[in-house]
Amino acid sequence: MTSILEQLTELNTVAVKAIASSNSLDDLEQLRLKYLGKKGELSQILRGMGKLSPEERPVVGSQANVVKEEVQTSLEQRKHNLLQAQIEAQIKAESIDVTMPGVNRPLGRIHPLNGVVDRVLDIFVGLGYTVATGPQIETDYYNFEALNTPADHPARDMQDTFYLPGGNLLRTHTSSVQIRYMENHQPPIRIIAPGRVYRRDTVDATHSAVFNQVEILAIDRGLKFTDLKGTIKVFLQQMFGDDLPVQFRTSYFPFTEPSAEVDVQWRGQWLEVMGCGMVDPNVLEAVGYDPEIYTGFAAGFGVERFAMVLHQIDDIRRLYNSDLRFLNQF
Repeated sequence: MTSILEQLTELNTVAVKAIASSNSLDDLEQLRLKYLGKKGELSQILRGMGKLSPEERPVVGSQANVVKEEVQTSLEQRKHNLLQAQIEAQIKAESIDVTMPGVNRPLGRIHPLNGVVDRVLDIFVGLGYTVATGPQIETDYYNFEALNTPADHPARDMQDTFYLPGGNLLRTHTSSVQIRYMENHQPPIRIIAPGRVYRRDTVDATHSAVFNQVEILAIDRGLKFTDLKGTIKVFLQQMFGDDLPVQFRTSYFPFTEPSAEVDVQWRGQWLEVMGCGMVDPNVLEAVGYDPEIYTGFAAGFGVERFAMVLHQIDDIRRLYNSDLRFLNQF
């Protein structure tokens, strides 16, 4: 019996010391299994009780319970201390030191082209127009034929087109959006169609092969050229201010009749920024509208040209170069 009691005393001393020096919950669990598990050291010692007399067994059993309770208490106390330390460390790591300098995260800026589009849409939505969009890869029908421009029409020479395998093409204007919209809606309609367009054009200070365009379309009973002219003037005044010189020149577009171009004063000379006109009756018939009942007007312009006028930019290519020295001005 004396040998077993000594083993129990030694186990208690060693176990309590090991538990007190443990540094993690995982280590603590391993110590619990080592000393109090089914195959732990306490169980191994108690296997020798079978050799004891009936009088000795209660004494050893009582001492074993004391040792077990002391080891269990040490485990629970150490576990509590480790959890508390873990919580305090987490709080400290997640706390904000208000004395530390702030981290500068510069805000992004709206690109001048996007800014112009946003401004244009705000104006026309305020006038009661709905934003409409369409695919950039178009069919010949929507890009040309439905817009009163058949295959042998000389006006096709006005727009050098990027043709794709299979007969499709990259749209040369967002007028194709107007056809798609009219096919699915009945008058009265008022839409504005922004989007990217493509033309085989020589790149210079005022031209680009890929650019952004916005077109407007209004169809209703009794619309006249004076309505078109008034709408454009109101738009340009809100866009550029009342003092910007504006002039209308007679022009030609296959899908409008009569047609005109709109010029504004820019860097001491007239710059064409818009094309417009009354919707040709053939276009109305192509979408199932009766030209004897409905009339309409349309206008289109390049966003880049407007950005150049609005911000006094001397070269259209600056809008595509991603030069931060330029873009930081906006």
